[in-house]
Amino acid sequence: MGTEATPDISVIIVNYNDRIHLKGCLSSLKETVGEIPSEIVIIDNQSTDGTPEWIRAHAPGVRLIVNTENVGFARANNQGISESRGKYILFLNTDTVLEPQAVALLLEELRSNKNVGAVGPALLHEEKEYQVSFGKSVNFFREVVQKLVLNPFYRFRLKRGPNKRRVGWLSAACLITRRDILDEVGYFDENFFLFFEDIDLCRRIRERGYELLYLPQARVYHLGGASTEGLKLFSRYHYRKSQIYFYEKHNSKASLALLRFYLRSDFCLLLAWGYLKGAADLNERRVFKKLLRKS
Repeated sequence: MGTEATPDISVIIVNYNDRIHLKGCLSSLKETVGEIPSEIVIIDNQSTDGTPEWIRAHAPGVRLIVNTENVGFARANNQGISESRGKYILFLNTDTVLEPQAVALLLEELRSNKNVGAVGPALLHEEKEYQVSFGKSVNFFREVVQKLVLNPFYRFRLKRGPNKRRVGWLSAACLITRRDILDEVGYFDENFFLFFEDIDLCRRIRERGYELLYLPQARVYHLGGASTEGLKLFSRYHYRKSQIYFYEKHNSKASLALLRFYLRSDFCLLLAWGYLKGAADLNERRVFKKLLRKS
């Protein structure tokens, strides 16, 4: 890794105050990439936990970009794409650990079929606890069905279903695609600060006629939410803000109206509960009010 020759794979990692997990991620990358020519580009979104200093001291082969502000997940990944050189782009979260053959399996699947636009692995919390890291189209009724029916079913089925499948979207916690496809469909939409940017990108890839594949033979352990731990209201706000924007961009007026009705009810309950608890997180509740008025 870190070779001066043009790499096959550029691994792009966005970091925000997650030095504690980054070491394990980089260690597993070194093993799984092996002899594949590669580079690692880390974009740090103004971390305050000493991550940039740690990278400079312990991972000198990594290309490090340090932002003076938190520009969000989408924009930071786009910085990484622009600064990288590989034919294949692997997006990876800091709180992941890859099994030894994961990258080789993902890369082979992408190389072997030009109709495949992106491939994602099985994401697991633990050895047998699968995460639902893919889905079909996203609209109001589909989201309800996904959360209430499909997610529990998939968690059960994934343990017994080793076959790859075509899907509608893949999680960018670990996602590999080709640079020429990104040049064709466009990079991440920077109107998404956090959440839904991967679903939006996958939708655009599919609209250009490419397939998205979930490949369970490639396995990656993913903690999930490491960078937003302790920022739950912040995370919830950006999830809903991105959700509204995604619906405005891709869904029908009816689906958007149903989402807005649901959010008004949900936010009112959240705000009422916050006021009952007292003045804690008052600024965050004011932000939610602003979003509520917009929705």
